[in-house]
Amino acid sequence: MSALLRFEDVALQRGGRLLFEGLNFELNPGERLQVAGPNGSGKSSLLRLAAGLLRPERGRVDRSPLALADDAPALDRELPLGQALQFWDRAPEQSMEALGLAHLALVPVRLLSSGQLKRATLARVAASNAPLWLLDEPLNALDVDGAKKLGTLVEAHLETGGAVLAASHQKLGGEWRKLELNP
Repeated sequence: MSALLRFEDVALQRGGRLLFEGLNFELNPGERLQVAGPNGSGKSSLLRLAAGLLRPERGRVDRSPLALADDAPALDRELPLGQALQFWDRAPEQSMEALGLAHLALVPVRLLSSGQLKRATLARVAASNAPLWLLDEPLNALDVDGAKKLGTLVEAHLETGGAVLAASHQKLGGEWRKLELNP
C-alpha cells in the first residue's frame, strides 16, 4: 500500500516563527487524519504545506493528486453553481446531490449563503476525483445537515481508497486519527 501523503522530518517556519519541526506521518488509502490545536498553532499552514503551496524549512513532503477546500472556493462567482462545478468535473450532479445542492444548480455562486458556499466548495473537492482531500475547517458555516452530508461523503471517499487530512478544532464525525499541534 502506497501512502497518499507523507511528511518526513518536516519543519515549517512562517513569519520568522517555527511552527513545527521533526514532523513525521503518512496517510494511506482509506485513512483520515485530523490536525488539531489552538489558533496559530499551524493547522492551516500544515494543509497549505501538504498542498504544495508552502515549502518546508527542512524535510520532505510527498503527495498524490489532491483537492484542497479552504477559504477560497475556487469557483467562478458569476457562473451558476452547476456550471461553475463543471470546470472540475463535466458531470458534477452526483457531488451536488450528495451535499444537498442540486436545487441550486442555476443560482450564481455569488448569491450563495456562507453555508451553501461551504457545501459548494466541498462539492468541488468531491467532483475533482482526487485521491487525497485536504479540508481546512470543513465544518465552519455548515449546519447539522451539512455536517452529516460531509461525513457521509468522507466515508464514501475512504471506502473507495481515498484519504482525508482535515484541520479543525471541532469534533469531526467518524473515527479520526489525531495530530495535535502546539504553539
